[in-house]
Amino acid sequence: MTDTSANRLESTLGGIRLEGRPHQLGVWAIVGLRLVMGWVMLSAGWGKFTSDFSAYGYLSNVDPASPASGIFGAMAENASMMAAVDVIVPATQILIGLALLAGLFVRLAALGAATQMVLFYLGSWDVAGGAVNDQFVYAAVFLALGAFAAGRVLGADRYLEEHSLVERFPSLRYVLG
Repeated sequence: MTDTSANRLESTLGGIRLEGRPHQLGVWAIVGLRLVMGWVMLSAGWGKFTSDFSAYGYLSNVDPASPASGIFGAMAENASMMAAVDVIVPATQILIGLALLAGLFVRLAALGAATQMVLFYLGSWDVAGGAVNDQFVYAAVFLALGAFAAGRVLGADRYLEEHSLVERFPSLRYVLG
């Protein structure tokens, strides 16, 4: 393994400065986590796509204490909305999974996955055992993958960032990584 003494983590946010030195195994952990979470999303989406999936039961049975219960209940009662949700959920899970596995548009995929997990968190709203459940943890993991720019490590984003289009439109780097 090579020495990473030149690598540094530094950030200042709200007047608070954090800094440190990453361990050389960190890049392997980032790739491993990206691949595992990509597989989780791909298999979840594929399972829904290849089965008789409907989000109706989930949306119509949200705990009334959830801040989203009214919205989710209204969605369940709208046939057009349910038809859309029943396609959007598996399709986005498959696309997110493929993007994470390929390391392609990882920040965009991570943001989409984290958003989906927050919505699932609001839908499952069982905070009796504590506010942190698996959807909450998944949301945090997806946000971390985006923050780490996990697609730049053994991923397609690393090569896309070198494309002339990204040079002309540097804001594209916000979805890459």
